[in-house]
Amino acid sequence: MRDLNYQLKQLCRNCREGSHATQSKREYMLTLIANQLHAIGSRGMSAQSLKPKHVEALVRQWFAEELSTGTIKNRMAVIRWWSRKVNKQNVVARSNEHYGIPDRRFVTNESKARSVTCEQLEKVRDEHVRMSLELQQAFGLRREEAMKFQPGFADRGDHLVLKGSWTKGGRERTIPVRTEAQREVLNRARCLAGLGSLIPSNRNYKHHVRVYEGNTMRAGLSRMHGLRHAYAQHRYEELTGWPCPAAGGPMAKELTPEQHELDHKARLTISQELGHERKQVTAAYLGR
Repeated sequence: MRDLNYQLKQLCRNCREGSHATQSKREYMLTLIANQLHAIGSRGMSAQSLKPKHVEALVRQWFAEELSTGTIKNRMAVIRWWSRKVNKQNVVARSNEHYGIPDRRFVTNESKARSVTCEQLEKVRDEHVRMSLELQQAFGLRREEAMKFQPGFADRGDHLVLKGSWTKGGRERTIPVRTEAQREVLNRARCLAGLGSLIPSNRNYKHHVRVYEGNTMRAGLSRMHGLRHAYAQHRYEELTGWPCPAAGGPMAKELTPEQHELDHKARLTISQELGHERKQVTAAYLGR
């Protein structure tokens, strides 16, 4: 194994930030990046020898391969992580625009919201998977977050606290507990999980993912990310008083100045509750 590949693997294993899936994707992408650097002539590198010319060469290579904007941005995020871990943040420009990477637009006015009915839940045999689905629906959690969820830690009464090790990107976040229905779901989750998580003690995460996928498939459930869309759309109407564009509400160009202000605040709130850093991402859930 080349020095750079080995050192980047060690960096990943010594800095375990984010969920299991995030860590795996980061290590995979850094291995790919190390191989590409070797292939384009940057040989004999170490993790500490990252320079602006290496970043620029990679971006040129990705443009030549006609990779999507989203893929390039994901790889840039990993390079920035690498640069931070070796205290060379200034090697990578703060803005992707510096490299000519266009802004990715998350525009859709087609609703992808989904819900799970009581009848559908009854078809899910595993009680831990069933409980995770209820949490996904009630709080807009990602699948991994709902599996690793520890009610004894997360439930703070009027809000939830999600550990960084459960979340995408390793960012801790809070979500308000607003309704009696949410409280009832949390109480049942606590009864089931006790002091643990919604992954049974006789399974690891990878095993439980397979159980989740098998149970949802047999129950005829798919595209469960749509539960996050439904949560976002419900919250938008709750915060503004009107439906979002994806749910048939007015588009941005039809709003009054006062409504624009409410729309902006609602999107910021929803972005934070979903665990996204940018308000723009909410367009994928709410439309524009």
